[in-house]
Amino acid sequence: MSQPQTNYEPEFKKKIVRLHIESGRSLKSLAAEYHVSKASISLWCKQFREECQEKAISESNSQTELEIMQENLRLRKELEELKKENLFLKKAAAFFAKEID
Repeated sequence: MSQPQTNYEPEFKKKIVRLHIESGRSLKSLAAEYHVSKASISLWCKQFREECQEKAISESNSQTELEIMQENLRLRKELEELKKENLFLKKAAAFFAKEID
């Protein structure tokens, strides 16, 4: 006996897709937090990618929403790495400043 099909609002689906693509959240963590199957989330992501591809074909000059989300995730990761490097350099500068005194 199969479970009843639940209909989710498009805004909810898009929020979940955005959390996966833009924030890098795993399907497993999203499924657990929002009580949605990983298969459903995977399907929504696939549908979103297909919609973006279709839109990219019809509007060849514009960046798709998917590309923007992916770029946002890349930039967040890069920013986090740069923050770590900056913190390390501050600590190194403080260490060497002590050595000079």
